[in-house]
Amino acid sequence: MRMRLVVGFILLFFIFLLSRIYYLSIKSNVYYEELAKQNAIKTQLLAPKRGEIFDRNGTLLAVNDLGYSISLKPYLSLKKNKISILEKELNKLQGFFPDLNVTKLLQFYKKNDSYYNQDYIQIVDFIPAQEMMKHYSVLNLDENIKIESAVQRKYPYGKLASHIIGYVGKANLQDIKENEISKLTNFIGKSGIERYYNDILQGVKGEKVYKVNALNQEVAQISYTPPLSNDIHLTIDIELQNFLTNLFENNAGAAIIMDISDGSILAAGSFPEYDLNPFVTGISFKDWDELSNNLDHPFTNKLINGYYPPGSVVKMGVALAFLNSGNITPSTQFFCGGSIELGGRLFRCWNRSGHGNVDLKHAIKSSCDVYFYDGGLQVGINQISQTLSRIGFGAKTGVDLPNEFVGILPSREWKMQRYGQNWFQGDTLNTAIGQGNFLATPMQIARYTAQIAKGKQVLPHFLQSIENNNTKIQNKTHFNQEIFTLFEKSQLPYIRDAMYAVANEQGGTAYRYLHDLKVKVAAKTGTAQVVGFSQTDRSRVDEKQLQYYTRSHAWLTSYAPYANPKYVVTVLLEHGGRDTTSGEISAKIYQKMINLGYFK
Repeated sequence: MRMRLVVGFILLFFIFLLSRIYYLSIKSNVYYEELAKQNAIKTQLLAPKRGEIFDRNGTLLAVNDLGYSISLKPYLSLKKNKISILEKELNKLQGFFPDLNVTKLLQFYKKNDSYYNQDYIQIVDFIPAQEMMKHYSVLNLDENIKIESAVQRKYPYGKLASHIIGYVGKANLQDIKENEISKLTNFIGKSGIERYYNDILQGVKGEKVYKVNALNQEVAQISYTPPLSNDIHLTIDIELQNFLTNLFENNAGAAIIMDISDGSILAAGSFPEYDLNPFVTGISFKDWDELSNNLDHPFTNKLINGYYPPGSVVKMGVALAFLNSGNITPSTQFFCGGSIELGGRLFRCWNRSGHGNVDLKHAIKSSCDVYFYDGGLQVGINQISQTLSRIGFGAKTGVDLPNEFVGILPSREWKMQRYGQNWFQGDTLNTAIGQGNFLATPMQIARYTAQIAKGKQVLPHFLQSIENNNTKIQNKTHFNQEIFTLFEKSQLPYIRDAMYAVANEQGGTAYRYLHDLKVKVAAKTGTAQVVGFSQTDRSRVDEKQLQYYTRSHAWLTSYAPYANPKYVVTVLLEHGGRDTTSGEISAKIYQKMINLGYFK
């Protein structure tokens, strides 16, 4: 019995030994073979060059400045006898490039140095080529230092079109987690077109597979897939863009010039602008504070994030709602005596003497508020809000810029949901003239104007085309969808005729600025109050006596030519301007467009 146990134990031992040998020699072969391959074969992901941005005429707006990066050999911080070498190399670099901070470079190196890392550690992302060339021969001979070509984003025009182009910045941990390529490039689009089209501009990563020896030295290349880059062309004309910037010097606001046919934007600005270049490498605290504390809000992209009461520029849409009701026709007249009283409150017209009997055309031409008060009371807020909603208020325009705001289109439902309050007739009066809780962005006003001129939906956009490997793909995303009913289309000529009168007939609120241009313009002016005025005061406040930042904003939205609409020009001048007006700016824009050949 004892002998059987011994024999059995020996048999079990040999069975276990044979099974282990089988597992190690056959079953684990694939695993160890893969490990061996990893030791002998390396895969290097190649960062793509960020695509460049051009204007519609091929002028570069965002480029990649050529330079070099600096990396140090690994393991210099892991052994005491090599720390002195690390410090010596860092001091040498600072001697050549005084702006480098040795303390920060040392901290960064130690953070990334590890026994598991066999690659050189990049400590300086970018040194301009002209600076590196002075010391390249010396640094290139140093076995502890590795110099490689690098690029850095540069914006040749500085602040010009800053809210459109946007900027790139260093990728944070969240960016790297969500975007693999940002881990390779260390940069990602942070605002504007750079952010909206980041997935296109950052390109497609490449791959290099090669064999290495025991010393981690490359001995043979197995395969190579080059990275791909995409350039993009925008619809903006940088010469027209520069003209806008000069017009808004010392003023704040926004302006948009849009092609009515396809929604392409020729120029647009949010003013004041700011220089994009410091944001690429990191802006200083001093400059950040200066920009952040500026009362004209240069960081806000007023084109899509600026909330303003639309004021009287909304009256074309409100007039369309009146006509939709069937209770008011283009010839229906209301009497304007300078104000109306409702519930003990006085709702004034801008003209304290009144306009007398006015119909739709003359109400828009002279911007009579009382006409829209009386019409609003007769038609009601439901008809007004439904019509304005259908033509784009209270919704995004879909323009290709990140984080567009929707604005506020007041209605019974909106007020109840927002404030838990019932709607009052006084709310209708405020909404009918674009005041009260009504808020819109300049982009919404520009699109709304284009749609009145065209009679169809318009999608504003900045992208003209994408270029890859010498192949251009044109942007064909513009819409021509119907948003107006057949009845509304039959009424639009009355609205357009009234806008023509604003700019071309005496008494029109924009006549003095636009009537003598070589191209016939249809327009609408508007005033957006910043502060409220007492309704018991029967005399109108003289805003010139107010502090600058309490004055109303001045709108002028227009299109031309009147008979064959091609372009929309929308101008918002915050606080009425310091040395100019929205009418003067609009007239100068049209004259510049005439000089550039946009009207033939």
